Amino acid sequence: MTTKQTYKTGLGTSDADSITLLGHDLATEILGKYSFGELSYYLITKRRPTRGQLVMFEAVLASLADHGFTPTAIAARLTYASAPDSLQGALAAGLLGGGSRFLGVTEDCAHFLARELKEIGNIPTTQDGWDAAALNAVQKQRDIGKFVPGLGHPVHKQGDPRTPVLMAMAREQGLFGSHLSLFEAIGRMHSQVLGKTLPLNGAGVCGAVLADAGIPMGVMRGVALLARCAGLLGHLVEEQTDPIGIDVYMNVDRNIDYQPPK
Repeated sequence: MTTKQTYKTGLGTSDADSITLLGHDLATEILGKYSFGELSYYLITKRRPTRGQLVMFEAVLASLADHGFTPTAIAARLTYASAPDSLQGALAAGLLGGGSRFLGVTEDCAHFLARELKEIGNIPTTQDGWDAAALNAVQKQRDIGKFVPGLGHPVHKQGDPRTPVLMAMAREQGLFGSHLSLFEAIGRMHSQVLGKTLPLNGAGVCGAVLADAGIPMGVMRGVALLARCAGLLGHLVEEQTDPIGIDVYMNVDRNIDYQPPK
């Protein structure tokens, strides 16, 4: 007797008469009752967010949605200019550009903070304790020749405007946890190791916020991409109405410094 193969999921299923999502009837229990942010958090964690978790999760999505003509947006618009019949291809091209320099910092910072907290063992209870932990974390990164994720910004050199707002919101929501505490201490103490003062960037604080809000470490970059998807869709609508993709291509093509191999 053969055993029927089954495939486990706790997310969604459907039959001829209904669609079920996370154990709830989509039509009668979710539509009009959940925001997209709340449903996204629920799908990712398989638990409903608290009010504070939802506020911070949606704040992160807004923080990462769009930053103008970043490489991800340009990639999406150039792809659409080349293949306007493939919106999904253009969107995917932009999302594929989310990595260590753009959007990936959110993930990198969360993992860095989590690793340092694990090594600390006993979570500090005073500012002096957090400052000592931060000094140690920054010194270790310097000793191995690596940057501290979330420290510094190519544009907001005097301070990322998102950082104090997100930190204040986390405090208001009672979600200023160990990841944000260590990150904040790094902002206070890093100059003692590096000899210069750098801002805590918004992508990094988003990683700390997500970690304190209970988002699994393995999907941090996915949340950043979820946010950027909205911005990329906005760029693609603009590319339909006010295109710049062909101009970008032509400007590069007309200004080639052609130097064939000798």
